[in-house]
Amino acid sequence: MPTGVGVAVVGAVSLVGEALVEVLEERAFPVAELHLLDGTESVGHAVPFKGRNLRVGEVDHFEFNRAHLVFLVGASALLSECRVKALAAGCRVVDLSASIPVEQQLCVVPEVNGVLLDALPEQCAIASPLPESVALAIALKPIQQQLELHRVTVTACLPVSSHGSAGVRELARQTSELLNARPLEPRVFGRQVAFNMLAQAEAVDAQGYGLQERRLVEELRQLLDMPELAVSVTFVQAPVFFGESLVVSLQGRVEADMQVLSAALEAAQGVELVESGDYPTAVGDAVGQDVIYVGRVRRGICDPREVNLWIVSDNVRKGAALNAVQSGELLIKDYL
Repeated sequence: MPTGVGVAVVGAVSLVGEALVEVLEERAFPVAELHLLDGTESVGHAVPFKGRNLRVGEVDHFEFNRAHLVFLVGASALLSECRVKALAAGCRVVDLSASIPVEQQLCVVPEVNGVLLDALPEQCAIASPLPESVALAIALKPIQQQLELHRVTVTACLPVSSHGSAGVRELARQTSELLNARPLEPRVFGRQVAFNMLAQAEAVDAQGYGLQERRLVEELRQLLDMPELAVSVTFVQAPVFFGESLVVSLQGRVEADMQVLSAALEAAQGVELVESGDYPTAVGDAVGQDVIYVGRVRRGICDPREVNLWIVSDNVRKGAALNAVQSGELLIKDYL
């Protein structure tokens, strides 16, 4: 049996791509050979891995039969073609691009539904869901049965890093312009995001919903195996660099037993429960961490079947890079 696998990261020159490489090293992922790939404009960029600076190659020239496992990162148009090539070469693929409809792809969060990977064929592609879906699914999985969950309402305050490096640079630039009394020139977000909150984090359709908002609904239903679950979602753009914050209201069919729910959350894999009297924050607690933090867990004021909670998570590391690597570990376990 081989002692390692060939791994390719397409979209390596991105916030998530670089975080993914970092997580591969931290978790001692069994990499025999690591191929860092991206578009023409990123060729030659250096990414550190195990004490070396690996150069990024052009994805158009890569032969995917050199890899066993391929991570697709970002929203570039080139990823769809890479997906086809990788599957044709017999690779297993973890897709973080959110470019394939949810119903056509298995969404995986190892703490929630990782057991499903045991039945997948050798050549397959899975999706690593939106970071918001990852955080929600991990928090709700341990309590969905106790509550007999049937409705979820979530307001997700997204950091600018959800728009990649361009979003991070934009918030930094806007902050500098305002603090130095220079004229503000909004670019990435179309208006001032520094010291502000925006009611939309993306373009919306005729019904007023963005693609990512709609995707979260379908991903959460699939991850929790609840196709009829009622989900109401609003994405808000926050002036924060990294770390997402979710305000969540759950509606159950039975009266909530708060002691049982708290015990379930405390025992859940991937969850850090912060007891009442304190609460977690994205910047102070979640950023750089490998768990999601849940706090302010409380019964509804008017309805004992309602439960409200607060979730914070590192969108780049936990919600994207780590979830993808953990999924990759399950996909390649037969190689080792």
